[in-house]
Amino acid sequence: MKQESIRKALEETIGSRIRTIHEVQGGDIGVSLYVEAQDEQYFVKYRDDLSADVFLCEAEGLAVLQQSGGLSVPAVHYAGAIPGQTGGMIVLEWIERGPKTDSAEELLGQGLAAVHRQASVTGQYGFKQNNYIGVLPQSNRWDSSWVNFYREQRLLPLIKMAEEQGRLTEIRRKRFRQLLNKLDTYLADEGKPNLLHGDLWGGNWLADLDRKPILIDPAVYYGNREVELAFTELFGGFSHRFYAAYQEAYPLLPDYEERKPLYQLYYLMVHLIHFGEAYGPSVDRVLARYT
Repeated sequence: MKQESIRKALEETIGSRIRTIHEVQGGDIGVSLYVEAQDEQYFVKYRDDLSADVFLCEAEGLAVLQQSGGLSVPAVHYAGAIPGQTGGMIVLEWIERGPKTDSAEELLGQGLAAVHRQASVTGQYGFKQNNYIGVLPQSNRWDSSWVNFYREQRLLPLIKMAEEQGRLTEIRRKRFRQLLNKLDTYLADEGKPNLLHGDLWGGNWLADLDRKPILIDPAVYYGNREVELAFTELFGGFSHRFYAAYQEAYPLLPDYEERKPLYQLYYLMVHLIHFGEAYGPSVDRVLARYT
């Protein structure tokens, strides 16, 4: 999309003349922009070949996280269709970034524990609507069983997508079948459904100039918090201070380490589908461990 077209769309959306607009880094699913209007600065993310629903779901996730009171998120000024154009966009407050200090990491760990202590009012796993992880659809149909939820709405949809892409080798297919059949020997329905960010890797949090942690790009639902912690460990980006602060505020069960790779499997499958066979060996290692 030409910059003049997005400029006009943004001026219509925010109701103010834009002084400066230029592309910046931020996210993998769209074009990211720094926008300076007459009275405020904005971070804008858009994509003209992507449904507006993706950005509406992101806005909803940010709102739910904000309501939890555990950690801050950017204010949402607009989310939805691009006025007069195809595709969708989200307009957020611009946050000047500061360093990810030890104190910021500690606050992140404490804040994430507070987010996770927010339980589903239904007592079930899922969310009031489906949403997305990256650009992949994420099913959130309510389920009273965590084992069923993780099997039916996390692993199975990705297995199907991988099959359609030709990324399921015969041995992967066999091992997934074995794993799904005995998933309840590794997972249990104990505990309560925790509010999760859902896509918390090192790039989806930042620190502002006051060294306060800010969450971005959520894929929220109510699930088992071990999934969230497992993903933070998959690609790194979190210090010992983060984990120590979390554990002090909301200790994990001692046998979490036994389940961690199984929960990382979901995110490895997301990356296999998004980015290709480079993630295949990691998927295979997890499957071999449990089958």
